[in-house]
Amino acid sequence: MTEYSTPALIAADPHANTTDLLVERVTLAPDAELFALPDGRGGWSPVTTREFYDQVIALAKGFVAEGIEPGQLIGLMCKTRYEWTLIDFAVWFAGAILVPIYETSAPAQIQWNLSDSGATALIVETPDHFARFDEVHPDLPHVTTVWQIDLGDLDKLMASGRSVPDSEIERRRRLATGADMATLIYTSGTTGHPRGCVLTHANFTELSRNAGIALREVLEGGASTLLFITIAHVFARFIAVLCVHAGVRVGHQPDTTQLLPSLASFKPSFLLAVPRVFEKVYNVSEQKAEAGGKGRIFRTAAETAVAYSKASTTGKVPLGLALKFRVFDVLVYSKLRAAMGGNVRYAVSGSAPLGARLGHFYHALGITILEGYGLTETTAPATVNLPTKSKIGTVGPALPGVSLRVSAAGEVEVRGINVFQEYWHNPTATAAAFDDHWFKTGDLGSIDEDGYLTITGRLKEIIVTAGGKNVSPAQLEDSVRANPLVGQIVVVGDNKPFISALVTLDPEMLPTWLHNNGQDASLSLASAATNPVVRAEVQHAIDAANAQVSRAESIRSFVILPIEFTEASGHLTPKLSIKRRVILRDFADDIERLYAASGEAPGSTG
Repeated sequence: MTEYSTPALIAADPHANTTDLLVERVTLAPDAELFALPDGRGGWSPVTTREFYDQVIALAKGFVAEGIEPGQLIGLMCKTRYEWTLIDFAVWFAGAILVPIYETSAPAQIQWNLSDSGATALIVETPDHFARFDEVHPDLPHVTTVWQIDLGDLDKLMASGRSVPDSEIERRRRLATGADMATLIYTSGTTGHPRGCVLTHANFTELSRNAGIALREVLEGGASTLLFITIAHVFARFIAVLCVHAGVRVGHQPDTTQLLPSLASFKPSFLLAVPRVFEKVYNVSEQKAEAGGKGRIFRTAAETAVAYSKASTTGKVPLGLALKFRVFDVLVYSKLRAAMGGNVRYAVSGSAPLGARLGHFYHALGITILEGYGLTETTAPATVNLPTKSKIGTVGPALPGVSLRVSAAGEVEVRGINVFQEYWHNPTATAAAFDDHWFKTGDLGSIDEDGYLTITGRLKEIIVTAGGKNVSPAQLEDSVRANPLVGQIVVVGDNKPFISALVTLDPEMLPTWLHNNGQDASLSLASAATNPVVRAEVQHAIDAANAQVSRAESIRSFVILPIEFTEASGHLTPKLSIKRRVILRDFADDIERLYAASGEAPGSTG
């Protein structure tokens, strides 16, 4: 069994809780800019640490005045915006506990999170959020208080709490210790009902304090970031808390259609994103270049960037490659950097694997992508590549205070300051998730001699073909999904003679791609699915993926579905992971037709 540990850099304080992170920050730099709000004119208005702290205290007083008690659970349904973190800290200062709900959640999901958690109050952002809650309100008699941000209810709360003394907030904020629950986060739920993960104050405080040192180069020196990933997800939630601890200037932009203008005006020094965002930036840039007759130049520039990055990691860049790189830096790379604001030096990537090719491409642009790995149960990051310790193609070493090991079955297990306490009211699931205090992640991986972790797939997603071949779909899916035309792909083949795939097209990229390839740009998804030029491009993407695996593991057949997988359709989680079991059920007939068309009966070697 392979094991690797990174010692904690700061001694744990069992009495500390999340409110201490803000108290320490306001003591260190009360007048520093901690947040920036859109000013409505394309610019940003500063919010100092002291101003944020004062608003947190005022809102916490409002919660107290309205009857919120220590230990009470409050639901929050809100997109990524300044108020999310304001509410987060105010709830902690009032001694209560937040239960995040994705702003895209359906009524049934809202009902489950609120009923299972026992939350008695709810904060929603918009009338639409309230309407979805209202559908299931009759099934939630214990939810007696609902506030709506867009109705100005936060200001009303602050006004109602003016008579609450500072001493009461100070008393309440000190009630929780490191071992107490800080939040109850429900997993995305790729199968069955989501489970509530109990994350403690120590999970956030100790991880923030240790990660703040490990990622010093990213977080210090006037660092800033623009958050656009939903803060309801633990990945962005932890980064939001970490930024308060480290004094990072934070802006928010939940509307991804406005992301590029916001990046241009905000000019962040680092970004937080999932791999699909990096793929999109690359694919959109490539298709724009193609539309302008410069597709070949862009692709040559991309190949040069990857080659340059690989060579630079060895310390030996051939002169010809260096000169070629300088030319493309002026023609191509500088424009991509400018599109992201011009100041981005680092990007933290998580929630899904990032291909090594993209890692090298962005590295050559001067943007180091620090790929990491974690789950809700590990308060997000368990590992991350560091500015001073990084290997492209891995998810990095364990963060300080975290230990890793790989079991005999190849499963990654984690122990340390970031690991959750338990599944809410589910001792059976909690017991099954641990092996002698090691959390069993369900992911397959390996640890190299330097302690870098590489994730190779999901233990439960291993496909066993009729011929007995074990196939991890992740490598194939990640490769095919990188193609600009592909929206999603689900590899299938359990107990079948060979591997096949269900493919969907990217509706955003489809019109541009069709135009660039001499096709009718107005084709619907259904029409494009049978278009021979489209099918040839998907086959090209599959051939590239197949080149990385053995014949027995390669995709031999595929179908392009005439639809899009979405969260609304029930086929994606809120963080856009595929719900494999649901997809296999809903498209069982399409899968059977793939094998019927091959003429090979299940059980044949193919």
